[in-house]
Amino acid sequence: MRWIALFDDTPDMLAIRQAREPLHLAYLREHQDEILVAGGLREAPGGGFVGGLWVMEVESRERAATLVENDPYYVPAHRSYRLLTWGKALAERQVIL
Repeated sequence: MRWIALFDDTPDMLAIRQAREPLHLAYLREHQDEILVAGGLREAPGGGFVGGLWVMEVESRERAATLVENDPYYVPAHRSYRLLTWGKALAERQVIL
C-alpha cells in the first residue's frame, strides 16, 4: 500500500536539518525500498524549508509511522506529520522524477 507522509516544520527545524542532514540522507538510502520519494517543501523556489513529503510503499500505517519516527529529522517539537494513503491516477503511466 502507498502512504504519504506530509511534514510541517517550525522555523527552528532549519538548524536541525543542517546538523542532521548526513544522517537523514543515509537513513533515506537505507530504506529506499520503502521510502520511494522524499524531499523538502518550500513556499517558493529558493525559500526556506517549511516541511517535507515522502511517498512510501509499506505494508501498514504502523510501518509508515515507524519509518517517520526513526528518521533523524524527526523531532516532535519541531516537525509534525500526517500519514495519508495515496493512489496514483493514471496508474498505467510510468513516471520518473
